[in-house]
Amino acid sequence: MIYWWRRSLAAQFIGFTLFALVVSQALTFLISWDERTKALHAAMKGEFFSRCASVTRLMESMPEPLRGQALLASETSYSRFWLSPEEPIDASAWRARAATELTRPIENFIDLGGRYHLRSNSDAEHLTSGEAMAANAAEGWAAPPPVLWSLPQSAKFVYFGDHNGYGMAIKLNDGVWLNTAFYKKIGDGWWDSKSLTSLAITALILSLIGVFIASRIARPLRRLAVSAEALGRGENLPPLPEEGPDDIKRTAEAFNKMQQRLHRFVDDRTRMLAAIGHDLRTPLTSLRLRAEFVKDVDVQQKMLSTIDELQSMTDAAISFARGESTAEETRAIELEALIGSICDDLADLGQPVEYIEGPKTTYRCRPDGLRRAVRNLTENAVRYGGHAKVYVSHSSSTIDIVVEDNGPGIPDDMKEKVFAPFFRLEASRNRGTGGVGLGLSIARAVARQHGGDIFLQPNNPGLRAIISLPQEGHVKASSRVSMRMRRARPPKLAEQEH
Repeated sequence: MIYWWRRSLAAQFIGFTLFALVVSQALTFLISWDERTKALHAAMKGEFFSRCASVTRLMESMPEPLRGQALLASETSYSRFWLSPEEPIDASAWRARAATELTRPIENFIDLGGRYHLRSNSDAEHLTSGEAMAANAAEGWAAPPPVLWSLPQSAKFVYFGDHNGYGMAIKLNDGVWLNTAFYKKIGDGWWDSKSLTSLAITALILSLIGVFIASRIARPLRRLAVSAEALGRGENLPPLPEEGPDDIKRTAEAFNKMQQRLHRFVDDRTRMLAAIGHDLRTPLTSLRLRAEFVKDVDVQQKMLSTIDELQSMTDAAISFARGESTAEETRAIELEALIGSICDDLADLGQPVEYIEGPKTTYRCRPDGLRRAVRNLTENAVRYGGHAKVYVSHSSSTIDIVVEDNGPGIPDDMKEKVFAPFFRLEASRNRGTGGVGLGLSIARAVARQHGGDIFLQPNNPGLRAIISLPQEGHVKASSRVSMRMRRARPPKLAEQEH
């Protein structure tokens, strides 16, 4: 439940809606309940006095032998009548008698509710004698309010049953006392079956509306999150649909504009550097021609070597800035097969590369760019450590391509600097031993274009280079994990990547 509350917008929206519903119902109940109770008591009290007046007039107009039958015919589920020859003095004793009379069945009563299994008036809650005497034990007889009792007959009034019951004793003209008892308990609250059913139906309707509204909000957000993740991985995406409410529509428009600006920035940078590289070829060619006229052979060779180095650095910088991997289409590949083929190729060139096979992993990437990054790291491990061990490891959020060596490693203060373009730890300027210093820069650019990064860690001894990629695609575990050593083979010509 807590997981869905934290992760689901629909759950939070429904939860807050239902909470508002319950709070509003509770506040309405607290505000209205007291007034409702007073209104019901006033209505029942007025009805009681009106019925007592009607029965009194009836008794005064009827002969004594017929009074008993008339009283039985006047009784209801909540009221009883009886005659007594003497005036009731003790209020507590009268309350006990009233409780007994209220439990007496009504003659000629037809219980349709019981026949159809419904709650009827015959199911009314009755008092026991002890409850009737104890609830209002401190209260005695009182004169009825003149506004409610206007007949000339002498009468007195009493409460019982915690003010849910009313009683009157009325002296008729012949000296006989007419006793009237009425009891109807007001419900403890609105939380009965009907109100709870109504609240449940309202909550269900609000929940369905909440799910619909939350889905309309969350669907564009999920689409935006997927597109942003894919854009961060360098994929070419179609524009998001610019539809829905104004807030969501403006968000989609802003994302589409940002995507266009990013692509335009990359394209402009590529065209600019390509133009610079093209324009540099002319002065470099001119310098090479002039170097040919230098008579001192040593000076001539140094000049030509410097021009060649400048030409190589220019071509490498243009290749790095162009970012050819960004134009490559993203597709699903077997990651283990790609890493294994790279190690096979290097082993065929006579380089000591150890590849540890792991579970087969299907991963969406740009294979050529990822191949170039892994090959650069592996070649560096062989060049500076004499041996490379490559394997793939999995975590809850990443897929890591690990390249380990046993070389001297890299000082901690230099682990970030080595990723700078044209930076070389190797002191000489020999491209055969150190390249032009773009290998790690290209590898990090490729990793970040996939939404990941490269980290350098000590291997004790040596260095561990990790290409950390975000989890994506279906991961299939193979039945066994094996390790094989790529033995050195006779070298053969192959294209070297830097």
